[in-house]
Amino acid sequence: MGIQTILVVDDEPGNLAIMGEILANSYKLVFARNGRETLAAVVKHRPAMVLLDIGLPDIDGYELCRQIKEIDASHAIKVIFVTGYTDMAHETAGFDAGGVDYIVKPVSPPVVRARVAAHLSMVRVTVLERSYREAILMLGQAGHYNDADTGAHIWRMAAYARALAQEYGWDRERSALLELAAPMHDTGKLGISEAILRKPGPLDEQEWAIMKTHPQIGYDILSKSNAPVFQLAAEVALRHHEKWDGSGYPGGLSGKAIPESAHIVALADVFDALSMKRPYKEPWPIERILTHLGASAGKHFDPELIRIFSGILPELLDIQRQWTVTDHLSLVAA
Repeated sequence: MGIQTILVVDDEPGNLAIMGEILANSYKLVFARNGRETLAAVVKHRPAMVLLDIGLPDIDGYELCRQIKEIDASHAIKVIFVTGYTDMAHETAGFDAGGVDYIVKPVSPPVVRARVAAHLSMVRVTVLERSYREAILMLGQAGHYNDADTGAHIWRMAAYARALAQEYGWDRERSALLELAAPMHDTGKLGISEAILRKPGPLDEQEWAIMKTHPQIGYDILSKSNAPVFQLAAEVALRHHEKWDGSGYPGGLSGKAIPESAHIVALADVFDALSMKRPYKEPWPIERILTHLGASAGKHFDPELIRIFSGILPELLDIQRQWTVTDHLSLVAA
């Protein structure tokens, strides 16, 4: 990320000099002495952090913090109050205004360096997580680029997968990871021609053979990363077309040899495809879906997973309703 910028705000030149001595060797520092200079510096320099005095000549620090938050739409700038006020009321007001920490003057250099470093490390984690999510968004949409009817399918399906995984016995952390990995299950379709993906009729034998290569292509792409989310996504991409009775592809795996991750995502994918309107079909009634999935137990899917699906159906339908509202609001906003 390079050297991060910190904006130091104080109306006393001596206090600015002290903070400069403490932090100048580790960060790029920008200084301001009042509210007007502060807001101008925020717009110009986009600092990662503001060290903010409360008793400024033209505005109190709490209100200034709120104005900084209004400018910073991404909520990336961390504000630490550095002040001579030692009472709990001022400290509480600082946190209420949006500050992440409160340092009392006279400052201790080791405390300042430690607090600043700790909060900036959280900024790095947030940026990294956002980068992962953006990469996942791009890969998920790229894998469905030629699917004209996808819409919010991959994200809704991912939410189903998380709910199923938790009920299947996965812990919260791994279930959340599966929700991130699931949208990338069809990444391998990047290697399949548009003519095959968009063919209006059934695929012939040669076209079907090409289509069946997309799990391996997806695995080859996603497994290049050692990040856990992409390793899990690679596993899902490779095995999401395997079937419980061994009739799936590409490996003809059966039963417990199929990774749970792929089996869960496959069921979530099928449920979403059946329950939602597509250009070529109307949504199936829930009774018909339950009958179809019940008949697939022991063939396409693990019978235990189908039992779990039926048990949490109200939760899955609630997820579906939430996404329906989200889609509607997105369309209205557009």
